[in-house]
Amino acid sequence: MSDPVRVALTMEQLWHRVPGGTAVAALELAGALRRRADVVPVGVAARHSSEPPRAFRSSIPVHSLTLPRLLLYESWARLRRPTVERATGPVDVIHATAVAIPPASVPVVLTVHDLAWRHEPDHFTPRGVHFFRQHLEVAKRDVSLVFCSSEATRMDCLEAGFAPERLRVVPLGARSIETTDEAIQLARAKHRLRRPYVMWAGTREPRKNLAGLLAAFVELDRKDLDLVLVGPPGWGDEIDTVIAGMTGRIHVLGFVDRAEQAALYAGASVFCFPSLREGFGLPVLEAMGQGTPVVTSLGTATEEVAGEAAKLVEPRDPSMIATALAEVLDDPRLARDLGRRGRARAAEFTWRRSADLVVDGYREVLE
Repeated sequence: MSDPVRVALTMEQLWHRVPGGTAVAALELAGALRRRADVVPVGVAARHSSEPPRAFRSSIPVHSLTLPRLLLYESWARLRRPTVERATGPVDVIHATAVAIPPASVPVVLTVHDLAWRHEPDHFTPRGVHFFRQHLEVAKRDVSLVFCSSEATRMDCLEAGFAPERLRVVPLGARSIETTDEAIQLARAKHRLRRPYVMWAGTREPRKNLAGLLAAFVELDRKDLDLVLVGPPGWGDEIDTVIAGMTGRIHVLGFVDRAEQAALYAGASVFCFPSLREGFGLPVLEAMGQGTPVVTSLGTATEEVAGEAAKLVEPRDPSMIATALAEVLDDPRLARDLGRRGRARAAEFTWRRSADLVVDGYREVLE
């Protein structure tokens, strides 16, 4: 039996103001790797004065470099130092789990979740776009393999100039969290959800298309139906005025822990995720895993993830979103069928499978 691969994973996103899906993916992958006998994963991050939020604490040891985040990223991009190994000790592979690429004397692999900034740069700050461009060029030069969260992301990477032989599709997983009727009722009571509700989850940002969902909800015009928005505040969605005008009908819950979020998914009449662009779409899979019928977007990775287990809509057409929601809400048989198919679809995506594919990549770059 060959020696275990010692791999350093960048885990800086655990400390982001809005950790989001990239932090969840890094945590879950690190946990799946830790459970294997053929890998020894260690984490690396910038200098911080405190631990990340409790929900984003890693199951693997995370070692700190001496620079704070912004200086570290700039130093990596311009000076190609400090090396990860200064914090972690010797490693066989470095896995950049987000776009910042560390310098290394060993093979580097990169996970790319999406390249949304190339398509809608106005949804990001100029500084953010500059950062992404800078590290994309470093990645094209220095990275041995790129793990793409979806086929849609692989195509984006091809268009961005990556060589096709360096790209591998590694879908994310979805951890199934069992919930109970009691947990569902407790979540409803805690948030005063007395009526049936449509649910959305994620970080509030322009590409998530909350404006389109709100327009569809207004068009649906059902007094006995609420809309529940779960997830941390982000930036630039400009929907507060609409929300304020529908007090009592739209519930903005902010961040909730995973067990409570699972109960909220399970209690929803339908989950709607009409993003303009996604690299994967973890909330779609999480909702499906609870047997909740899903309405999501055509033309982006969510279509790929959902397969034939969701109602697919043009995300820029609020009327189409409203019609799809009405069809699911008014047809119990359709709702049950989508729930059944969604649960089966979600079961195909596991973090163990993701880890298998990633370790195959580690072995490949070490050959």
